Amino acid sequence: MNAMAALKQYQTVNTQAQAIEASPHRLIQMLMEGGLTRLAQARGAVERNQVALKGELISKAIGIIGGLREGLNLEKGGEVAANLDSLYEYMTSRLIDANVQNEIAPLDEVAGLLRNVKAGWDAIAE
Repeated sequence: MNAMAALKQYQTVNTQAQAIEASPHRLIQMLMEGGLTRLAQARGAVERNQVALKGELISKAIGIIGGLREGLNLEKGGEVAANLDSLYEYMTSRLIDANVQNEIAPLDEVAGLLRNVKAGWDAIAE
């Protein structure tokens, strides 16, 4: 096994171990961190004209945002949950635009929105 493969395997195991022991609050933080990472990687793939990789990374980001959306409790969350649901739907739409149009601007827009949501989430005590 080469060094890069070993590092990737270690990172995967480390992330899985963190997820097993994480609180629900921390799990949401981890999802958001993963989403931001995939968006940054997708941006790099667009810049390098790596179309297949870009599509894969955007798909992963859409999946993460879908996971955040599925975690919303629309019955108990009131207006905040409804607003987040709409925002996550918008983010997904913009990521589809980024993939189809092969543009960076929608990726940057979604990353900025997700950073704002994460900042608010991080400010909430566990």
